[in-house]
Amino acid sequence: MFGLNTQLFNLFFLLLLSLELFSYSVQSMRFDLPYGKGKLAGRCFSEHIKKSTMVVGNYSIVNPNEGHPLPANHTIIAQVSTHGGRAKYHVAERVQAGQFAFVAYESGDYQICFIDTTEDRQVTLSIDFDWRTGLPAVDRSNIAKKSHVDKMVQEVQIMHEIALAIKEEMSYLLQRNREMLEINWVIDNRMFMLIFVSFFVSFSVAGLQLWHLKSFFQKNKIL
Repeated sequence: MFGLNTQLFNLFFLLLLSLELFSYSVQSMRFDLPYGKGKLAGRCFSEHIKKSTMVVGNYSIVNPNEGHPLPANHTIIAQVSTHGGRAKYHVAERVQAGQFAFVAYESGDYQICFIDTTEDRQVTLSIDFDWRTGLPAVDRSNIAKKSHVDKMVQEVQIMHEIALAIKEEMSYLLQRNREMLEINWVIDNRMFMLIFVSFFVSFSVAGLQLWHLKSFFQKNKIL
């Protein structure tokens, strides 16, 4: 019975995971733009997007000659809007690449159109287009504001100053420690020399006393 419940739980988890993955839509494509003027020279793509869903897109003209820049006249017009063009979210004129991102304010069909602005009949532009939908909108209340960043920068500066002060104090203590070691070394050497001189003087005095006593006894014929 426990094994059956575990299998049902795993199946339910995989089902939720699959729904979550399929709710995230990614379209990556490459297509050619027909030559011409006006809207007939372009291509449009549309998709139904739910409210409060983030949409991200990237597009660029494919360079047929790698290692060389695109000619300056190879440009396009890119426009993102609701179906019918009531609201425009992105408009870029005579560009070679671009990107856009917006949050759908209502559910409905949204479209992006690319129009060839290259005035050369012998040139066919190819477009790389990456269109991502299904991303949940970000809660902007949790985004770091400039005031928060400034406060954080100030705190980091204070911590940096404290760290510098600690470093200077440690450097001073290390310097004092080296000076104390040098002083101790000098004192130890002087003490060693003083002890050596003291022993030398003591033995010298003792030797002179013995020599004097011996001379005195010999003079008085005691020895």
